[in-house]
Amino acid sequence: MSEISFEPPRGMRDFYPEDMAWRNRVFDAFRAAGEAAGFVPYDACVVESYELLARKAGEEVGEQIYHFNDKSDRHLALRAEMTPTLARMVAARQHEMRFPIKWNTIAQCFRYERSTKGRKREHYQWNCDIIGEESVLAEVEVLGAAVDALRRMGLTKDDFRIHVSNRALLSELLAASGIPEDRHAQVFLALDKRGKMPDSEIAAMLRDGGLEEAGVVKTFEIMDLKSLDALPDGPAKERLSELFRLAGIAGFAECLEFDISVIRGLAYYTGIVFEAFDVKREFRAIFGGGRYDNLLTTIGGDPATAVGLGFGDVVVTELLKAKFGAEAPLPKKGVYIGYMFPEQRDAALALAAKLRAAGECVDLALRKQKPKQFFAHAGTGSCAKAVFLGPDDIAAGKARMKDLATRTETEIVL
Repeated sequence: MSEISFEPPRGMRDFYPEDMAWRNRVFDAFRAAGEAAGFVPYDACVVESYELLARKAGEEVGEQIYHFNDKSDRHLALRAEMTPTLARMVAARQHEMRFPIKWNTIAQCFRYERSTKGRKREHYQWNCDIIGEESVLAEVEVLGAAVDALRRMGLTKDDFRIHVSNRALLSELLAASGIPEDRHAQVFLALDKRGKMPDSEIAAMLRDGGLEEAGVVKTFEIMDLKSLDALPDGPAKERLSELFRLAGIAGFAECLEFDISVIRGLAYYTGIVFEAFDVKREFRAIFGGGRYDNLLTTIGGDPATAVGLGFGDVVVTELLKAKFGAEAPLPKKGVYIGYMFPEQRDAALALAAKLRAAGECVDLALRKQKPKQFFAHAGTGSCAKAVFLGPDDIAAGKARMKDLATRTETEIVL
């Protein structure tokens, strides 16, 4: 038999306690921001039908889906993203729901792709979606929740920017330049690669997609536009302008930046799209999303407009480590209780039960210790306070609870 590796499968992760400290920091911010903005939590199975995931995953993601046939020969897959699952769940009860709905979840997702900095084959992703609302206020609520989550993690406007565009705006500009509408999807797919490969290769993709040389040149001219004010007026520009105005009222316009190069590769986006990056652009996108108006109909549901984002845990954790240092201290909370001799064990257990019943977190030592050994362990652990029981404490029916940070003590009754 070959030796068993102690490493997780390539691209997958283990979470030791020190890793959980970072993950909890991120997840707690996700949950708090979602709740603060009125997003209702939901969850779903991690295994889906392959047909559902592949139908609107797009060519690239479709190749990355982990899929298999089960013992009944059903073609199943691990979800690569949450949006198709959300669409399935909404479509299943669409006639029973009161719209608009605001849902959020933290979902584990899987993609078979090359592991690089900021990208794993499994990751957790916070999804916030609003379905059934056409107003740009839906985008503002989704983006506002994401900004709130970043702030709760300790990041500020000096750490990140959200780059915003509108696929409908780009379509308007392409059409005005004489590029046929049936070529727009291919143009989007090619331009989404910009920054990931040389412009010469992007141009080759555009030509392979049927664009003549004049169309290639015009496409790059459009992509070099930097100011929203310089663009011709139209419905798509008006929606972007309204987004920036409402974001100003909501208090996060300073975090937004118009960027016509934001495309989002997945085919189901139809309107405003966005991606967040660290200001130095040292990492991959922190999160991304946009408006998708056709996804429910593609799986058999009724038409419904929607907007949402996917916010992964990998990149933002790397950004937090870069800002605050690689070692995240475990939060200090609760009480560590120990005892000197076996005769004090029952009293220590009784005190632990009493404090736990009162709502306190308690870590109970599982064997007798000398005082020096006990307090050395307590000082390096995750508890904020400590109680050590000896014979005299039991006799007096009282003990001292020490605050490990301030070294102050308070008397407690056993």
